[in-house]
Amino acid sequence: MSPNLLSTWKRLSDEPTSQRDLAWVRVRHLIERAIGDGDLNPGSALPSERDLAELLGLSRVTVRRAISALVHDGVLIQRHGAGTFVAGRIVKSFSRLTSFSDDLRARGMRPRSVFLERSVGEANPEETMALSLSPGARVCRIYRLRYAGDQPLAIERTAVPQSMLPDPQLVAASLYETLDKYGCRPQRALQRLRAVNFDAEQAAQLRVAVGAAGLLIERRSFLDDGRVVEFTCSWYRGDAYDFVAELTGDDAIARDR
Repeated sequence: MSPNLLSTWKRLSDEPTSQRDLAWVRVRHLIERAIGDGDLNPGSALPSERDLAELLGLSRVTVRRAISALVHDGVLIQRHGAGTFVAGRIVKSFSRLTSFSDDLRARGMRPRSVFLERSVGEANPEETMALSLSPGARVCRIYRLRYAGDQPLAIERTAVPQSMLPDPQLVAASLYETLDKYGCRPQRALQRLRAVNFDAEQAAQLRVAVGAAGLLIERRSFLDDGRVVEFTCSWYRGDAYDFVAELTGDDAIARDR
């Protein structure tokens, strides 16, 4: 373990934490902070479980649980016989409804947005159908570039019924956090993913070559009462994201019932 990384671990482990936090949760937060601060970069090897346990004065079982949770979330990857490493790509689960900001913060990254448009207008035919609106209904539109620090990762175009979001200028960072303030945070979603190639404008925005591979996700999000709260089209860099989903067989579904 390098002296710089060792001092980082000591500094982070000395910070006050809630007494209610479980030990493995605190270790998880330490690792996420180290990644977010740049002390652990993508592809970097994590210190061994033994070294971390000795450094933090915790059991290896506690450290292993924190690492396992981060591996499950795609923050870390494990290579047999080689150790544990910071993931070079962002792994996003299709099984959990999370925002872009949620995903990056969970990996110790700093989410940032550059707004290209925030406007209100009458819903177009595509938005009317996707949001199950009446003709003439008004929507808030948000068009932005999404970043991890200074690296552009995605382009997003979002429409939300104005009845649920009065003014798109209210969205400063996370749309879901803003909707939560109005009691309209999505509870479930339907998503469609397909492969795309970026055109010249998209490539310039994402700093990739024209024609580079990307992923387009169309998301319709719902409230508990079934109303559609969000229609978003997101274009993700194909070199930065992996999307995963947990699949269950028919026998397991029958047992769950």
